[in-house]
Amino acid sequence: MELAAVLAIAFYIAAAAALGRPLLNQGAIPRRAALAMGTAAVLLHFAVLFGIHRGAVDLHFYAALSLVSAVIAALTLIVNVTRPVAALGIILFPLAGLFLAIDEFIAPPTAPFPLDWQIDLHVVIALLAYSVLAIAAVLALLLATQEKALRSKRLSAWAVALPPLTQTESLMFKLIVAGFALLTLTLLSGILFVHNLLAQHQAHTAILSLVAWIIFGVLLVGRWRWGWRGRRAVNLTLIGMAILVLAFFGSKFVLEMILHRPGM
Repeated sequence: MELAAVLAIAFYIAAAAALGRPLLNQGAIPRRAALAMGTAAVLLHFAVLFGIHRGAVDLHFYAALSLVSAVIAALTLIVNVTRPVAALGIILFPLAGLFLAIDEFIAPPTAPFPLDWQIDLHVVIALLAYSVLAIAAVLALLLATQEKALRSKRLSAWAVALPPLTQTESLMFKLIVAGFALLTLTLLSGILFVHNLLAQHQAHTAILSLVAWIIFGVLLVGRWRWGWRGRRAVNLTLIGMAILVLAFFGSKFVLEMILHRPGM
């Protein structure tokens, strides 16, 4: 698996470099080549995960980081097919390569938790919700960059490389709607399938996820009812995503890295 991991990391970096050419004034984006390299990286990434984690979903801290980053990278490719946003790949592809490298070469070996199919389904929905909302959060940061550049009348290379502000905002809200729906399914499937939350150290995760769900819900209602946008939308998106990060990775870090307790 080491060779596959090295190739995946190399493809991630090459894809990000190809997408970043306009930022260095080196001509237009070789979009097809970048997407092809990104696709190869994602496929190799999942192959490595399948190999080192025995074909199962491993939710230990570093394995979960690698898995989530692979899902985010795959969704980034899908987004770029429909709505080209090169900056997403420039940011997210190297991060996916970094987390893969940590999981493959630095983190201690782990074995996946034995999970029933119902819990597997809950985890898959949660991963998709987390990944979609993570991309929306990155778009929120890019949107804030665009707005700041427009206000100061200093258009940086980043601002120029992004789609028009209204398109970036529209895509962000579409992803938030999709992520909110998936997060709703995550909470419902958790209620149905995850029993004895305290014994599994999942109560804090559920509570924080519910708080994030409320924040994204308030944002969508505000968007629909009062046309919320701009800084308010960016701030609420980032706050909601920060709480989700705490819900999953924050709690896992404390349980596994500090308290040395197993968690789902």
